[in-house]
Amino acid sequence: MATVVEHRTTVYTDGACSGNPGPGGWAWIVPDGPFAAGPAIDTTNQRMELNAVLDAVEKLSGPLEIVSDSTYVVNCFRDGWWKGWLARGWTNANKKPVANRDLWEPLVGAYQTRDLEFRWVKGHAGDQWNDYADRLAVEAALTQRHRSGDETPSEIGAPDAVAAVPRAGVTTRDPTGREPPEGHRLVVLGLRPQELGGYDATEVPDRIRRHLAEIIAAKAEMHADLVVMTGLRLGAEMLAGEAAVHVGARLVVVLPYPDPDAVWSAAFRERFAALSGQADEVITLQAKSPDDVKASRGALARRDAWFARNSHESIVVWDHRDADVGRTVKAMRTALGDDEVWVVDPATLR
Repeated sequence: MATVVEHRTTVYTDGACSGNPGPGGWAWIVPDGPFAAGPAIDTTNQRMELNAVLDAVEKLSGPLEIVSDSTYVVNCFRDGWWKGWLARGWTNANKKPVANRDLWEPLVGAYQTRDLEFRWVKGHAGDQWNDYADRLAVEAALTQRHRSGDETPSEIGAPDAVAAVPRAGVTTRDPTGREPPEGHRLVVLGLRPQELGGYDATEVPDRIRRHLAEIIAAKAEMHADLVVMTGLRLGAEMLAGEAAVHVGARLVVVLPYPDPDAVWSAAFRERFAALSGQADEVITLQAKSPDDVKASRGALARRDAWFARNSHESIVVWDHRDADVGRTVKAMRTALGDDEVWVVDPATLR
């Protein structure tokens, strides 16, 4: 008797959010097939990405290939984040409750019982169906209306109209614009994990995170419009992002190029995605990822120069030994003045 192989349906999903939180929209579309889109009046980009996937899973039967430009969605299943969440009772690697559990839980349940595959696609890179899903999600965010059909819609927002609403993944600046955010801008840079006790959890990063939180909270008392800027590189920058979120400060992530976390471990990619999703804004300074180490270093140097030009104050975590960070301190003092650069030495923290 011949084996019947069930057809796998490919569905593209996307989400959009104007502000984080703010009015948003989600959408999914099967190439040359059905589609659906819906709004939310007060939501986040990550919830819209998840809503899109969950609605598609609930509406479409049989095996699915889910194509998304959200690493937040795809990496959860590709890297098995959900297994750790279940093992820890729905807490993340930092032992905190998993954000958006009300959406993740039914989606993980479906993944355990259904034949679902996830594939990442680069957003705004010429993929026809990713573009359709994006435009439908933006349309839903703008109109705050539901929409669905059995075949590809003939009328949706034009591609240039999409730019009027910030992309899901938080409000993202045009890479060619590179404008700094409004407010009193405090940039935090510094040592990498090797100089902070390694990549495993130790007391040193915890002490630095707490100290940064204290400084940021004090700065917020002095400046009502405080903006904490950092790049979320492993080490001091990621600790600064977590400290800013902890005290409720406005966080703006500045990336030298797209997806700098691509080569990191699953646990660190999860932390990066969670912090990026909680940021008020993400600025990506160049549109293309570097092809080699030399180009990567050049992009990082340009990012640091951007920080120096566009900051009012700086905190640098430095042990007074690391030469690279020492050069960063010197550059910041030259650009901002000695009194506007705080040096935090891990050895002095208890």
